[in-house]
Amino acid sequence: MSDARIRQLRTSELTSAEVDAIRDLLWAAFADDEDGAFSEDDWQHSIGGLHFVLDLDGRVVSHASVVERYLNVGGTTVRTGYVEAVATATDKQRRGFGSSVMREVNAYIAQHFRLGGLGTGSHAFYQRLGWQVWIGPSFVRATEGLERTAEEDGYILVLQTPSSPVIDLAAPISCEWRSGDVW
Repeated sequence: MSDARIRQLRTSELTSAEVDAIRDLLWAAFADDEDGAFSEDDWQHSIGGLHFVLDLDGRVVSHASVVERYLNVGGTTVRTGYVEAVATATDKQRRGFGSSVMREVNAYIAQHFRLGGLGTGSHAFYQRLGWQVWIGPSFVRATEGLERTAEEDGYILVLQTPSSPVIDLAAPISCEWRSGDVW
C-alpha cells in the first residue's frame, strides 16, 4: 500500500474522468449488495461535499465522501459530517484501503463537525474505527412532521467528535427528508 495515495477533493474539483471512475467503482462495488445496487439517488447524496479518493497505480480503488447534514439527536440539532458512497474496488478489498480512507474521513469529521453519521449494514468495519451503532428510534423530518423510519433502526452509526454534545445513543434521532434513502 506504500504507493497508494489519498486525495481530498471537493465535488467541483473532480474531473469528469475522476467522476466516471468513482461512479464505476461504486456501481461495481454495490452490484451484489443485499440491500440493492447503488442508485443515482445514492450518487446525488454523495456530491456537494468532500471526496476522499484513494489512487493506486493511477487507478481509483477506494472512495468515500462527507457531506454536511443536520441530524436532530434527542432534541438537539447537530451539524453532522455524513458519510456516503464508501467503497473499494472488489479486487482490492481486505487490503486496508477502505480503512485508510475512513481514518482520514474520521479525522476530517473530528476537525470540522460536531458529529459523524452514516447508514450501513457493515457494522464491524466501522465500529473498529470508532463508530457506534445508534440504538434509539429513527425518524425523518418531512413536510408533515416526523415520520418513523423503523426499517433504519440499528443501521445508523455515529462518530462522536471532541465537539459533540452529550449523546444518548438510545434517544430519538432524525434527519431531513431527501429523495431515495433518507438515511
